[in-house]
Amino acid sequence: MYDVVLLTLGSERDAPGGGCGSGGACCGGASEAAGEQPEERCETPRVPVLACADALTARGARVETVTARSDAEIDEVLARLDGPPRADGLTWPDPDSKTRLVVATASDGQLRAVLRRLVRRYAPPPSRRPADLPDNRTVPDLPPVGVLPLDPARSGTARDLAAQLGLPRDPAAVAAAVLDGTARRLDLLRNDGGSVTLDGALLGAADEVGRPLHWRARIEVDGTLLSTGEEPIMACAIGNAGGYARLDDVVLLADPDPSDGRVEVAVAVPVVTRSALGRKKVRLEVRRARGRAAAVVPRDKKVPFLDDGVEGELSRKRSWWTEPGAWAVWTA
Repeated sequence: MYDVVLLTLGSERDAPGGGCGSGGACCGGASEAAGEQPEERCETPRVPVLACADALTARGARVETVTARSDAEIDEVLARLDGPPRADGLTWPDPDSKTRLVVATASDGQLRAVLRRLVRRYAPPPSRRPADLPDNRTVPDLPPVGVLPLDPARSGTARDLAAQLGLPRDPAAVAAAVLDGTARRLDLLRNDGGSVTLDGALLGAADEVGRPLHWRARIEVDGTLLSTGEEPIMACAIGNAGGYARLDDVVLLADPDPSDGRVEVAVAVPVVTRSALGRKKVRLEVRRARGRAAAVVPRDKKVPFLDDGVEGELSRKRSWWTEPGAWAVWTA
């Protein structure tokens, strides 16, 4: 039978922006590195975690619940997924591991935090690239993870990644998928900022009354130019899945697929036209492209963005590239 680790990183109210795992503190408390004592938060597992643990135990699994408050504590859990020592000295995941990981997530940003640490653990340095690594990848097959959503599914277009993938949300169903299900392999986006993207990124922002703010950037996908950097842009979506497929009533991404080995990029550009009577009209032109990699070079000082729901600002060139089938989820 399996050993199962139920990993919790803390809820969104404890981790502003849902970006848990990106720094020294995981739950929004004080940083120990700053000489302060962290607040005692996130120590009591939420009800879905306890219910999932009970369901796993009832099936004979040995279950441990862990609350990680830092990257180092996430890494301690992930080390249990390591394979035997290799002749080349690389740390590699065990494809036959009897330990299974379930990540309890209050946001996609928290799931991303765990995948980010998996990549950092198992991605070999370019100078030590092994012969058994696929030619189109920089990371090996990462260990599958079970996803336990802590919040109800949202209705409408703003769906989390678990809902988009059709993953179970009921704790007992999650437990069954982890013990009896299959691993569904999915693409992963890496970027040259050192992070990863599971769902997608949306570049752009609106003012206090909701009007989009225009910005400029050079945007290209595998050499196809979507914007030269000279014209105003309303929004840019970089999609692995469909979380940012729509912006209000505007369709940005036509058909995002997290398992097709490609990233879809869309740029929304306002275009001024004139009617037969000479009146100015503004229409929105959406340009799309698919490929292995995308690059954005901002012309403005700072371009706000959301990446898997986590806020940030882009002030220099950022490139995303696809790692086909690099990560996996347990599904029924």
